[in-house]
Amino acid sequence: LFDGVYPFYPQQRKAAVFDIRTIIVIVVFLTLACSFLLIIPGIRGRARLYWTLRVLLSLFVGVVIVVVQFTGDWETGWVQANTSYKSFSRAQVNADIGLHIGLAGVNITLRGNPVNQINETINYNEHFPWNFGADYDRSYSEGLEKGLPSPILYVAEKFSTQSPCAVHRQYRIAGHYASAMLWVAFCTWISSNILFSMPVLVYGGYMLLVTGAFMIFSLLSFSTVRNSPMCLIQIGTGTLHVAYGGSFWLMLAVGLLCFVAAITIVAMHHLNLDLLKAFFDLREDKEEEHQEMPEVFVNPHFVSLSP
Repeated sequence: LFDGVYPFYPQQRKAAVFDIRTIIVIVVFLTLACSFLLIIPGIRGRARLYWTLRVLLSLFVGVVIVVVQFTGDWETGWVQANTSYKSFSRAQVNADIGLHIGLAGVNITLRGNPVNQINETINYNEHFPWNFGADYDRSYSEGLEKGLPSPILYVAEKFSTQSPCAVHRQYRIAGHYASAMLWVAFCTWISSNILFSMPVLVYGGYMLLVTGAFMIFSLLSFSTVRNSPMCLIQIGTGTLHVAYGGSFWLMLAVGLLCFVAAITIVAMHHLNLDLLKAFFDLREDKEEEHQEMPEVFVNPHFVSLSP
């Protein structure tokens, strides 16, 4: 004891609300969107609506592909239970225990009901990384040395390499390949925008189709973690169950959106090319290419001098 108090967290730690990398990505894409909105008044007629729809939709797809790399809600779960708070103490607290699984690691949240109990503020969010280059067991050992609350250590132990659950390797590999496929999808998204601006519309549609395919492949890669049965996480009288979270379903929706947009573009290229060019604001260019030669006036003096 230290002055009659258990030596756990001399200064209270607050739960993390936003990931700084996520904020940076969102700000960058919002800056691009605002820059486009500043020049949109210079586009005339119906093309203004088409340009706005295309650019904002494309930026939305791009920001989703990048942001979900850093989010921690590919799988989530919550449980409310009465549980012990610290080791070597019989004190019980009523708290919400949350599990947030991302591609690069797991966040474990502990929030008291109410937050202030047993003369302490119970509001924690601890991150344990498992991406390549990170050492999960070391992070877990550091948590033990810090004296993290018992529910956090109990849940974190389930994902360690020494745990009988044996899910650490599966989550690590699945998250790694899902992240790699998302970066490939980001590259093909850039390529599709380049092809649309050249313009090579049908090939841009094909590349957008590839973008959607890699997004779906990333979901399939992450879903392989369900091949390993998850250990029962029993906290007090409650059981913590995990299910696919917001990032997973958002990625599925955007991937299907890319499929629908790509198939529509390819179909319009073969069925109604004029309508497709009108949507991409290329109709005037086509008319100029097929415009007939204007009437030419020739000086009769030069004609008479010709042999």
